[in-house]
Amino acid sequence: MSHILIVEDEAIIRTALRKLLERHRYKISEAGSVREATTKYRLADMDLIISDLRLPGAPGTDLLKLAGDVPVLIMTSYASLRSAVDSMRMGAADYIAKPFDHDEMLATVRRVIGKAEQNRAAGAAAADSKAEGRAISGMIGDSPVMRDLYARIHKVAPTDATVLVHGETGTGKELVARAIHEESKRNGKPLISVNCAAIPETLIEAELFGHEKGAFTGAQTAREGLIAAADGGTLFLDEIGELPLEAQARLLRVLQEGEVRPIGAIESRKVNVRLVAATHRNLRQLAAEHKFREDLYYRINVVQMTLPPLRERGKDVLAIAENLLEKFCAKVSRSMLRLSPEAIQAITTYTWPGNVRELENAIQRAVILTEDNVEIDHRTLDIDLDLVPIEEADPERRPRTSLRADPREDLSLEDYFARFVLEHQETMSETELAKKLGVSRKCLWERRQKLGIPRKKAKRLAEA
Repeated sequence: MSHILIVEDEAIIRTALRKLLERHRYKISEAGSVREATTKYRLADMDLIISDLRLPGAPGTDLLKLAGDVPVLIMTSYASLRSAVDSMRMGAADYIAKPFDHDEMLATVRRVIGKAEQNRAAGAAAADSKAEGRAISGMIGDSPVMRDLYARIHKVAPTDATVLVHGETGTGKELVARAIHEESKRNGKPLISVNCAAIPETLIEAELFGHEKGAFTGAQTAREGLIAAADGGTLFLDEIGELPLEAQARLLRVLQEGEVRPIGAIESRKVNVRLVAATHRNLRQLAAEHKFREDLYYRINVVQMTLPPLRERGKDVLAIAENLLEKFCAKVSRSMLRLSPEAIQAITTYTWPGNVRELENAIQRAVILTEDNVEIDHRTLDIDLDLVPIEEADPERRPRTSLRADPREDLSLEDYFARFVLEHQETMSETELAKKLGVSRKCLWERRQKLGIPRKKAKRLAEA
């Protein structure tokens, strides 16, 4: 049981946080100030300290010097970029804004404690742990494509090379950026993540590069940009293909000259930032169409990494589903559920166009909606079966070849599909088969062709 010290002067917030964490089996101690925390408790005995930034007497950041190797999570009602980044520069493990979301708080606590435990466990064996292909914390999967990705991350992370990550929406590109940062020499400095598609064009330059007071209407004070905030650390630009051309020109200067000039400023400031960029678009094609700067493309295209979509990761999809199932069962404090054979069929044959994010939503929904059963039924997953229109029912059937494999065996997705089709096609129509498998009839037909399981006229129709 992890021991957490909460340092918060507002009793209501302190009590609410204590109850939340105690419900999830953490041992909790409390203090109303830095002074009380240091006099009542031995900080080195804690696994985590959660402290408000603004406290009576000394600020919460004073605990960063006193806590030693114990990670400190800073809470602040003043969720400005400056205060958050300053806290992390001083050594905070992470920060969270008040009022905090319960799920976000629990996820952050687990991540910070988990990372601290990993760092302690690594010890002298850290050098030996660089073996190629080993798994990366937070990333699940042992398929060949993922092992290749892990090996590439281990090779590239210790360098300062710019990395361009390709991958569909929902594949976890930010996890790659975090892994690169944490295995680099910059892991003691901030990782600043920016979604270029989420910031309006009119604000993106001010957000990235900062601005001087009076640089434009509404700029009442000077503000440090996100690039400067990442100085010494890593800047992750997600969906870099959405960056306006003007901002691309400024970013190119940062990469080439190692300096940033805020909007309205006369002088530039030197910065030392490693860039990890991500996109789901074809930047080479965008450059050919003059929608992305060609010189910037060649500047960021130093090392490429590709995150495979979930449909190409074989048995990883089931491992991820079971990990998510355990996570969400713990989150709602219920006994562990298991997936029914039909649910396994649906999960392993569905194409998951939304990738891991869509799978996560399906598992969370199933955990919430499953009542007294110990198994999650495929219907509760509520996977969208209408991505391709389903044609009219076809009563044609063919003789069955029985396969008696257990659906929980270590089979590939193709094995699951072939077994299920051969076992049930005598008693089910094509529409029923498609629904059970969680695919459209068109997808069912395509997979039959790929696996060499063509449909034939059923005997009873031929005899008629």
